Amino acid sequence: MTEILLTNDDGIQSPGLWAAAQALSALGFVHVAAPRDQFSGAGRSMPSSSDGTITIREVVVNGKPWQVHAVGGTPAQAVQHAVLEILGRPPDLLVSGINYGENVGSGITISGTVGAALEGSALGIPSLAISLETDEQHHFSYSTEVDFSTAAFFTAYFGQMLLSKRFPKDVDVLKVDLPCDAAPETPWVVTRLSRKRYFEPLAPQRASWDQPAKMGYFRNDEHFSDAPDTDVYALQVLRVISVTPLSLDLTSRVDLRELERLLRAG
Repeated sequence: MTEILLTNDDGIQSPGLWAAAQALSALGFVHVAAPRDQFSGAGRSMPSSSDGTITIREVVVNGKPWQVHAVGGTPAQAVQHAVLEILGRPPDLLVSGINYGENVGSGITISGTVGAALEGSALGIPSLAISLETDEQHHFSYSTEVDFSTAAFFTAYFGQMLLSKRFPKDVDVLKVDLPCDAAPETPWVVTRLSRKRYFEPLAPQRASWDQPAKMGYFRNDEHFSDAPDTDVYALQVLRVISVTPLSLDLTSRVDLRELERLLRAG
């Protein structure tokens, strides 16, 4: 039977996770192992401070009881614990999401949703990261105002593709981002990653540096006029679903011999 590992970065309680679980159950047996806590923005991090505990919980999905695993760690750590301890072997497919909020542009390495998918791919598993555009007020929430039904449809749609098709060698992760108004009939396009920063950082508002404070962020709408083949343009201008192939190879796309000559030149 096809085995699917499902995780996220919003935490084990996220409605987006359970929408994905229900949709993916049509493709095979879904093992759920997700962070115990909210871990948005964790990237592919492996902090030594994570406790690594695994707690079995029971939730009801589509009227049926499911046993799921809450992991004391980041999304990438949840993937490792799931593959090495819970399953004891790599599954046929890894899905990370459905995320509250889009993951596009040059900041995707910040995303725990993408980080979990990259970790799955590094373990040899076909991996999908799927995110839904939402208002910023929902990014760290478990809001039931967000409708994940269309995103769940495309989670199964692209999950089936990863299970049934042979992808080119350098396609390690499919990153899928849906506009908030997407429907099952919404077209999808293959895009490249925008080099622009989609979410810009905001300095904390505080009277002195010894006061605890967190960096904020805002969506930079000026970047929506990006090149037509990018994930940002597809999502925000065309209002279609962006499908971006990601590679674990972060090597700059330059002529390495030419670069070496430049570096060695007196």
